Amino acid sequence: MNILNSLNVLLIKTVYASDADVIPPSTTERVDLKWQIPSLADIVSFALRFLFIIAGLIALIYLVLGAFAWVTSSGNKENVSKAQEKIQAAIVGLVVMVAVIVIVGALEQFVFNKNLCLGLTCAIKLPSLIQTTPVPAP
Repeated sequence: MNILNSLNVLLIKTVYASDADVIPPSTTERVDLKWQIPSLADIVSFALRFLFIIAGLIALIYLVLGAFAWVTSSGNKENVSKAQEKIQAAIVGLVVMVAVIVIVGALEQFVFNKNLCLGLTCAIKLPSLIQTTPVPAP
């Protein structure tokens, strides 16, 4: 029983009533919604990242399908060659995708001197939509 009491003390917080003149912390701050239209750079950055993720997933799925086709070909020469073509196409797709990422990263770093960010080598900036500002005291 002693173990249960000690676990109860650790897991359950005791709440006591407070004075009526204490202002709850939620009334001392005002929440403002800050809506901004994304810039063209933000849209291009999001589109590039999204397309790279989708292309990578498609290439990996195609690679797995090719491997599955090879395993289930049961030694048939036609099916083995089709499976090899799928695997080669997936690997070529992944290599092209990595080459494009390297080229875009080099353009961002060296050609544009980090002034233009296409979203691959620069930090991700997530704009905050909620901003709290303190309410002035009466």
